[in-house]
Amino acid sequence: MAATGTTERCLFLLYAATARSFLQVAATEEVAPPLRVVQIEGLVFLKIIKHCKDHSPSLVTGQLLGLDVGSVLEVTNCFPFPMREEDEEIEADGANYQLEMMRCLREVNVDNNTIGWYQSTLLGSFQTVELIETFMNYQENIRRCVCIIYDPSRSDQGVLALKALKLSDSFMELYRSNNFIGEKLREKNLTWVDIFEEIPIKVSNSALISAFMTELEPDTPVSQCDYDRLQLSTSSLMERNMDFFIECMDDLSLEQQKFQFYYRSLSRQQAQQQAWLHKRRAENMSRKAAGEEPLPEEDPSNPIFKSLPEPSRLESFLITNQISNYCHQINGVSGQGLIRLYLMKALRED
Repeated sequence: MAATGTTERCLFLLYAATARSFLQVAATEEVAPPLRVVQIEGLVFLKIIKHCKDHSPSLVTGQLLGLDVGSVLEVTNCFPFPMREEDEEIEADGANYQLEMMRCLREVNVDNNTIGWYQSTLLGSFQTVELIETFMNYQENIRRCVCIIYDPSRSDQGVLALKALKLSDSFMELYRSNNFIGEKLREKNLTWVDIFEEIPIKVSNSALISAFMTELEPDTPVSQCDYDRLQLSTSSLMERNMDFFIECMDDLSLEQQKFQFYYRSLSRQQAQQQAWLHKRRAENMSRKAAGEEPLPEEDPSNPIFKSLPEPSRLESFLITNQISNYCHQINGVSGQGLIRLYLMKALRED
């Protein structure tokens, strides 16, 4: 996710200076209840969709503003981040832009508390290390936050691909220790499905806006999105999903090769240790027979006694999560395509 890389991390770190007073107040409060719902204002909902679709297929991001009220995270406003190339000077300009936007919103008495960010994605390709690092940067500065993911490519097929995500508490605790080895994962009972938690989204509008939208509703409430659902061709979407799926399978194979190499090296090292110990014990038996002091059976300076670092399983967990997402999308697209084909067959027979 180039759009959520170092630029956003720089912005988040600079935002920490403006969030200190908020953190001091939050520290004195009781422990917050678990997050149950992300409530989004209808206008914010439309702004996110418009920003992502206008720049598709380029990936974009933006800031979410609102309130943290009990078990509900209310998203009352948002603004986009400028699209620029990654450069130190430009990153500083982007940070100044963010702080200036929040200052202007505060002056006009609009909610300016940061509660997360939104970003676009292509066919659900968002589960990356960069996304996790962004989450961790946010968690250092604010109590809790969410990331709203919008996929314009799937929405073109009549599916509103919008979801709110957060990192699970158990995963964040393990990520801070940066120890993704098999023993720790078994100890925490953490699997690849426990990395992200999806929070239900609720769209909220004021009574005045709801009444106005009712007045604007046409007599025949059929939109272009309804017609898109009747398209019989799903080959392009299926092909792209399959391409991404194959790439993920190749990446997973490379990760498995790393573990195979590690276990082969570990087995080779253990065999060398046993051979060395057997030789040392035979030598000690000869020394004892000669009345000499035996030598120690372990030599820390010997390279064969140095433990081999186990590869991190984080990347393989993310790839597995991404593969599951592609399988779910392929299943949904193929299932809808078959339903439409059977429907058209029945209509023609009639």
